[in-house]
Amino acid sequence: MSVFAGTRIERSRTSLSDMSPMVRRRLVWGLFFISPWVLGFLAFTLYPIAASFYYGFTNYNILNFTPRWVGTENYADLFTSDNVFWGSLRVTIQYVAMLVGLATVFDICIALLLNMNVRGLSLYRTVFYLPVMVPVVAATLTWVWILNPRHGLVNGLLDRIGVDGPLWLASPRTALFSLVLVAVWGSGRAVLIYLAGLKEIPSHLYEAAEIDGANPFRKMWHITLPLLTPQILFNVITMTIFSFQSIAAPLIMTGGGPNKATLLYGLQLYRLAFERLRMGYASAMAWILFLLILALTITMFYGSRRFIHYDR
Repeated sequence: MSVFAGTRIERSRTSLSDMSPMVRRRLVWGLFFISPWVLGFLAFTLYPIAASFYYGFTNYNILNFTPRWVGTENYADLFTSDNVFWGSLRVTIQYVAMLVGLATVFDICIALLLNMNVRGLSLYRTVFYLPVMVPVVAATLTWVWILNPRHGLVNGLLDRIGVDGPLWLASPRTALFSLVLVAVWGSGRAVLIYLAGLKEIPSHLYEAAEIDGANPFRKMWHITLPLLTPQILFNVITMTIFSFQSIAAPLIMTGGGPNKATLLYGLQLYRLAFERLRMGYASAMAWILFLLILALTITMFYGSRRFIHYDR
């Protein structure tokens, strides 16, 4: 086996050395056209990752160009003496749990409705995908007005039917849930993925279930949901990753308040890095977040093997 492998290696080497001028010219032009992506990856992806790993072990202020090595002091301070770190982590876990659970149920229900043969289906699909196209800043500012306790649209409608609306973003009890509702409203990408999964389910399975006397609930429980588990796993993992990194919505809508009720991990990291200029401390937080997301992703991926059905 090694003899044949060595022969293939020698042939590849001789073929590279014996390139014709046309092949060499094509190789040079190919490397030339791909060089912007390579340079961009090295400058804007690989270098920041390596730099943040190094800065996590230093006391580095953006205005001071000489980082001071402190070893694991940043990580020790985070785990032992930083109460804001633990508070933001707790709030973020609550936010992710509520968002992933509600968004999954909501998106699957919407996908089931959009999979029905009704008039105006294209219009309905466009309406449910429109929130994805709205810029984050415009959407969040609009929701700040909609959820205004005094002059907002939601409380105005509730007042017409004699119901006192909650304070929404102004109350520590409802502020985090309000952020979750806004995030669920903008989860149209997941609906498209669920809708594509529903289209791939063979119709003869439903026909066989009808012959056996299965009602719509049993067909959904025993056919639709099991065959939709690959899409559910994908959406849950991606939504978990993006939810842990949420910054824009809490920054614009609540600023982390009231009383730090919406101080998510990403927002606290942003403030430490770009407002307090503690780049070394923020880099340590970033790597803790990366390891946490990595552990959750691996756990969900390998822990769901028994529940994922790929056979159609």
